Amino acid sequence: MLAKSLLEEARTAGVSPITVVQRIDDLDATFAKLATEVDAVVFQASFPSALIMELGLKYRLPTATALRAYAEIGGLMAYQADTHLLFRRAATFVHKIMRGESPADMPVEQPTKFTLVINIRTARTIGISVPESFLLRADEVIE
Repeated sequence: MLAKSLLEEARTAGVSPITVVQRIDDLDATFAKLATEVDAVVFQASFPSALIMELGLKYRLPTATALRAYAEIGGLMAYQADTHLLFRRAATFVHKIMRGESPADMPVEQPTKFTLVINIRTARTIGISVPESFLLRADEVIE
């Protein structure tokens, strides 16, 4: 189900090609194939980040995900909602519920602040240059 919706969303956004990997045993072969077909890999966190990072380095593919820790362990970049802000907002909802407010009456909120982390050391390792304008937009650059 998730794979199908991910493919549909990617097609709508004009992203191509799309590869969905459902088994961890298929990752290495998939990265080997992608290395000849695409410029970068964006992935969901359904597989261990360290394995994705290792395969990205092995096949010299820029990789990105929505987990800050990924860039900290050696992945190229992470772009995620600001988790500190999300937890603060969650506390507000918990407080309202504890005072008797119905969760069904509360609006669903979308994140409003995001964090971009770039690991420049990884960029150098896989042989890519990150544009200065992109680095200036980053909230953190890991050297």
